[in-house]
Amino acid sequence: MKSVRERMDIISAYREVGSYHGAAKICSTTPKTVKRVVEAAQRSEPRPPPAHNYDAVTDLVAQRVAKTKGRISAKRLLPMAIAAGYVGSDRNFRRLVADEKRNWRIDNHRGRRPGLWEPGDVLAIDWGVIGNLHVFCAVLAWSRTRFVYFADNERSETTLAALAACFEFLGGVPKTVLADRMGCLKGGVVANVVIPTPEYVRFATHYGFSPDFCEAADPASKGLVENLVGYVKRDLMIPEELDARDLRRANESARDWMQEVNAAVHSEICCVPSERLEVEVELLGPLPQLRANAGKVIYRTVDKLSCVRFASARYSVPTQNIGKVVQLRVSDGRISITLVGVTLAEHAVVVPGETSILDDHYGGPRTKPQRAVRPRTPDEVVFCTLGPVAEAFIKGACASGSTSLKSDLGILLRLERSYGRDALVHALSRAVEFGRFHSSDVQSILIAGKGVAMPTKSGNALITTLPVGPRRSLSDYQVEATS
Repeated sequence: MKSVRERMDIISAYREVGSYHGAAKICSTTPKTVKRVVEAAQRSEPRPPPAHNYDAVTDLVAQRVAKTKGRISAKRLLPMAIAAGYVGSDRNFRRLVADEKRNWRIDNHRGRRPGLWEPGDVLAIDWGVIGNLHVFCAVLAWSRTRFVYFADNERSETTLAALAACFEFLGGVPKTVLADRMGCLKGGVVANVVIPTPEYVRFATHYGFSPDFCEAADPASKGLVENLVGYVKRDLMIPEELDARDLRRANESARDWMQEVNAAVHSEICCVPSERLEVEVELLGPLPQLRANAGKVIYRTVDKLSCVRFASARYSVPTQNIGKVVQLRVSDGRISITLVGVTLAEHAVVVPGETSILDDHYGGPRTKPQRAVRPRTPDEVVFCTLGPVAEAFIKGACASGSTSLKSDLGILLRLERSYGRDALVHALSRAVEFGRFHSSDVQSILIAGKGVAMPTKSGNALITTLPVGPRRSLSDYQVEATS
């Protein structure tokens, strides 16, 4: 067996003379030995990566995937690749596009944060359907109390009836009802702001909650109710083989199912939802009278919420570490999260089901969701140039259920030509202050002019100190007798 030094000498001699016999003479060995050593060295050398028929268009695919944020399909990209010289199969090209999309998503994950709910704050609702049977699902966010209601349609009156039944089941009314942009509750969309239907506005006013709608095409913002819809389909609808022709039996099964699941420990909060509801019901609005391992090192992978789980609790880490394996060490009631010797975060240990979050890990404190006014049509763009009062008018009109707002914008812009921009801005400000959101209301304010009164709330009584004059006796006013 040749030593490493002898094998290196043989390889060097062979590279110098280029033949087995010549290298054998130099190294005082046999040509067979030289051949065996050289071939072993060649087998151990790293081979260049194999060539692919799509190498010429790899950069093109990467650019298009990055430009479309990973949404472009291989079918749309294939003609561009063929024009650039690609001659391979469709299947091979689809593999290339899938790999590029996967790499782009790894580098461009948006790093969502887990939801933190307050008691009595949010009720999330959604519809699901199997065949001709529809199911209304609702989840009270903090206690995770689940409500299910079966129907044969998803019309507005059915949705409001199901929502009223949900409030009765909960024993109170939450502050906000979060729904997706379901057509039965949506009267229209102006500048990305959803206009609820007048019926929904009246219903919300009667019960005393604020209707809210998710962003378009963003199911993750209400994932807790999306999960409930899937759970109901798998665990209740399919095994029971319920039918819309017998809604009474379906809703009886739903009540039994709700009693069972709400009495079981929830996997996310590690508590019983029905027991949590007893605490949360005190913070719900009233129903209207008229019914309409200490010291051990533990390895965890950072999940998509930029958190790691330990003992059924979540702990946040900086979002740039999503997908990485980190070390957890628990000592003296604190948990330390490290990566390659660098401390990423330290948290106090929380009870199972809770979440410990540091705002710096997500770029700052959580801001309340705001539905921004984003003009799309020409009338919306011109109207929004009037300034903040235009955005306040659009939001107020949408909140009041004014479904004619889209056509009213064109009328308001024509009023500007007649009365001027300053007069129109003043009229819009007065309309927002007094909750008048129709074009006829603004026109009436413009006709009245600037001389109208500005009612204000009554204040405290006016108390002033009056001046005190000199006092005189009554004798000074006595009439003297004349002789």
